[in-house]
Amino acid sequence: MRTILVAVNEDGLRIGESHPRAKLSDDDIELIRALAEEGMRYRVIAQKFEISKVTVGRICRYERRGQTIARLKKCFLED
Repeated sequence: MRTILVAVNEDGLRIGESHPRAKLSDDDIELIRALAEEGMRYRVIAQKFEISKVTVGRICRYERRGQTIARLKKCFLED
């Protein structure tokens, strides 16, 4: 059995790349926001990461992946 740490919000729910349905890493999210701040168009960023332009906009406006980590939680994985 393996132990990993996952990020959770105030309600104890997984967030960020720890969420089971996350398609982008936390580093990808930071890069998307940085590229948008530098002036790269959402369409170009979306093509680069193979996601929709709407998703890029939501990430940049902190409507997606905008929660902060309340704590780290231990999870046990079976090998």
